[in-house]
This record gives sequence, C-alpha cells and structure tokens, in this order.
Amino acid sequence: MAGENQTSIFEFLLWGLSERPEQQRILFLLFLWMYVVTVAGNLLIVLAIGTDTRLHTPMYFFLASLSCADILFTSTTVPKALVNIQTQSRSISYTACLVQLYFFLTFGDMDIFLLATMAYDRYVAICHPLHYKMVMSRRRCTLLVTACWILTSLVAMTHTFLIFRLSFCSKIIPDFFCDLGPLMKVSCSDTQVNELVLLFLGGAVILIPFMLILVSYIHIVSAILRVPSAQGRRKSFSTCGSHLAVVALFFGTVIRAYLCPSSSSSNSIEEDTAAAVMYTVVTPLLNPFIYSLRNKDMKCALARFLRGKVFFLWGQ
Repeated sequence: MAGENQTSIFEFLLWGLSERPEQQRILFLLFLWMYVVTVAGNLLIVLAIGTDTRLHTPMYFFLASLSCADILFTSTTVPKALVNIQTQSRSISYTACLVQLYFFLTFGDMDIFLLATMAYDRYVAICHPLHYKMVMSRRRCTLLVTACWILTSLVAMTHTFLIFRLSFCSKIIPDFFCDLGPLMKVSCSDTQVNELVLLFLGGAVILIPFMLILVSYIHIVSAILRVPSAQGRRKSFSTCGSHLAVVALFFGTVIRAYLCPSSSSSNSIEEDTAAAVMYTVVTPLLNPFIYSLRNKDMKCALARFLRGKVFFLWGQ
C-alpha cells in the first residue's frame, strides 16, 4: 500500500494563511486572540451550564455539547497554524497530517449534527410543547449525542482511510491544515473513489442536516407567526434570525469548500483558505455570542458562575 511507505519519511509543507511576510505578525496576533476568545467563551458556557441546575434541560445540554465540539474543532487546526507562523516552519509529518484530518472531520461533522439536533429540539419545543418532555427525555438526548459521536467517527475514519491509500507527488498542501480537498489535489494516485465518497457521503453529511434545519425553522417561523403578541414575535424572530445567520455562514462556507470544486490557482487557494477560516475559526468564535449572550437565562447563569468564582478567589 502506497501510504505505508510514506508514514515514517514523508513530510508535508502547509501553504499557510498568507504568503506575505509582513502579514505574519498581524495574522498570529489575530488568530491567537480569536482562539483564546473561542476557547474561553465556549468553556464558560460549558461550566455555567454544568454548575447551574436550572439549565439542565435538553436545549442547554445540546448547547454544552456544541461548545465542547467547537473547542475541540478549533483546537485541531489553529494551534498548529500559530506554531507554524511563530516558528516560520510550515512542516507537518505524514502521520500528524492524517491524525489532524481525522479529528478535524470528526469534530467538524459533530458541529453539523449538533446544529441539526438543536434545530429539531427547538422545533419540538415550539411546535409541540405538550409533548416536549416526553420526546426530548434525558435518555433520548444522551442517545442522540452519542449517535452523533459514533456517526462522525465512522465518517471521519472512512475518509482518513481513503486518504491513507493515496501516494503524493507534491509536498505543499494548499491550505493551513490537512483537509480532504487539498490532500487530493497533491496526490498522484487516482482519487476518483475519494471524490465519489466525498460527493455522496460528504454531501449526505452536510446536506441532510442542512435540510432538516431548514424544515425545522420553516415550521418554527410558521408557529411564531401565529403568536398573538407582537413583542413575542419580535423576540422569537430576533433569536431565530441570529441562529440562522450562524447556520448560513457555517453551511455556506462548508458547502463551498467540499461540494464546489475549485482550481489550483493562487486566487482559488486564497478563496479556499478564506472559506476554511470562516467555518473553522469564525463560526466557533460567534457561537457563544449568538447562542448564549442573547439568552437571558444563559446570561444570568454566566453572571452567577463568574460571581461565585470571584467570591471564591477573594475568600482565598
């Protein structure tokens, strides 16, 4: 097998975020700031939900799961990119590249499935409130998240194994991390099987949850329109609008990256990198603000958690 001969000797060079030396320091500071805010924001959400029994409901259980997935998703790519900028080295070993690819796909697909699960949760809560506790029981919520983890692991394993079968004629990966499209571009093996699996399996993983989210929100909006209070409608539309903005940003850039083929030109590489930054860095950064800071219960829980920590530190 071609991949077996390369695991110990082959090394890739990542294209990086920019070819211009004068931009490296700015990019390092910008991405470091975004990474710290993403991890801190999502970690605060997990801790606030975990320590406040009033938030031990299906909606916040899924939100905490999304925050965990976002921390892991961002941590798969950004720290390596920061190290490469700081050390001015773009190398990544063959093994490290495949490991990064596997975890990137696992946590990225987990984000997709959790966004769909959260949309379904809101659909049941708003459109079938009398059956909500029965439909979204604790056992069922746990099974849903567990099923998401198992499915994403299997999908990631399939793609990673197919990449492992390839041999490569170029060391330079046209991205700032190891991803399916860039790796297939630098392979000198026949990638037809990889492309078909990406199109059908990847398309199903992306488009089916996306359609479920759209259908859920169509029903949610129609239910909101029947609310007699104008203030209630405005509040609901405001929340749904911000959620849909994140969904559109995330799925739009993911569809652009995986289901719309691009050329190998310099402009195309820069466009692909910009799209990758949107769904790997910007969306996990926005999720804590969109899903939590616009939520009164979440803001109160965060305030109680932070006050408790401050009092604990003063007591020391």
